[in-house]
Amino acid sequence: MRKFSLMMIAALCAGWALQGFAQHSVTIKGKVKFIDKDFKVSVYQRSGTDKKILADVPVNDDHTYSITVPFDKPGTATVDCGQWQGVDVWLEDENMDIDFRGIDTAKIKIKNPPYVYIRAGKKNEVMNLVNFVGYRGYQAMIAISQNVWKTKIEDQKEKSTLTNAMYDANYDNSDAWMKYIVEHYADMTSVLVPLSQLDEDKDVDLINATLSHLESTSESAKQIVADYRKKKAEEKEMRERMREGNPAPEFTFQNEKGKTINIKKLKGKIIVLDFWASWCGPCRKEIPNVKKVYAEYKDKGIQFLSVSIDAKKEAWTKALKEEQMPWMQGWTPDAGKSVMNTYQFGGIPFIILIDKEGNIYRKNLRGEDIKNAIDDCLAGKKVAPKVVMSMGAAMM
Repeated sequence: MRKFSLMMIAALCAGWALQGFAQHSVTIKGKVKFIDKDFKVSVYQRSGTDKKILADVPVNDDHTYSITVPFDKPGTATVDCGQWQGVDVWLEDENMDIDFRGIDTAKIKIKNPPYVYIRAGKKNEVMNLVNFVGYRGYQAMIAISQNVWKTKIEDQKEKSTLTNAMYDANYDNSDAWMKYIVEHYADMTSVLVPLSQLDEDKDVDLINATLSHLESTSESAKQIVADYRKKKAEEKEMRERMREGNPAPEFTFQNEKGKTINIKKLKGKIIVLDFWASWCGPCRKEIPNVKKVYAEYKDKGIQFLSVSIDAKKEAWTKALKEEQMPWMQGWTPDAGKSVMNTYQFGGIPFIILIDKEGNIYRKNLRGEDIKNAIDDCLAGKKVAPKVVMSMGAAMM
């Protein structure tokens, strides 16, 4: 199952903007319908797991705001409305007018913010389309989950198969929209955002033709394309390292006593490695399943390791007391920034199986897939990638 993540595109595209150019700025203004005391609008960029605040301003008493955003290079940024809503924009040469709803006034609060429209030029017209595809896809995923849950199908595996098939169809539809945007906005530098979502193998001709055309439009576009190519090459290299069958990257973590441990010390055992956090609902929902698997395999030479990416150690230790997981536990003091980059994941839980030789056997495991992967590994079956849809918590 393939993942569609606007957050990941934003991180990739913003990466170009953080590499340094002569500084420029744009102005973003608008209104926020519902605010409270000290309500702010901010603009930030991501590079990997790093978040850089470009500017922030308080919202005025009349609910208006105006923010001047400095930047070094054209690229994406996120306009954040008091952490209630956010929208990805393209920073280059267009001022913008963006209105937000603001505080969620609903009695029952669900993380399902409304679509936000950017009033600007053609470069951000691209962003409006990309954002809408993401918004529509997210709404479809919610509807799929709710409707499959309401069906009379009792077998959980059958439900999961049906859900994943519908997610795939939803993704294919989104993919078609991305191609449409690329084909109709090939002159816009912001076309790199939908372009980055295309399949690098299947859509190679469209990608190369678009990049060649775009870099011929201006010297600045040529530089932006060069940065894009460089960043994509780096991303590809990182993905190759995480292919099933390749050595699992080394990393260190702290145990409950504060001792630093390198995962290489566990080499020689089959390892179920689970990255999670105390605040992650899907992670904690998965723990009972991991406990069942642990109970079945703990005496068969399987090493279980859960590594928290909590920012605060206290939150991790509190969750450990609540969950009572009887296997090795670890915590990353940098809130997982390093290991997320090394292991190339942006959502949790992220569970992988490492074989006795220290190689990645299978990744993106959930539910029954954990047990199935262990059985296959114990049986000596060759690496057979099983990619599933991750409905985990995104790292915002």
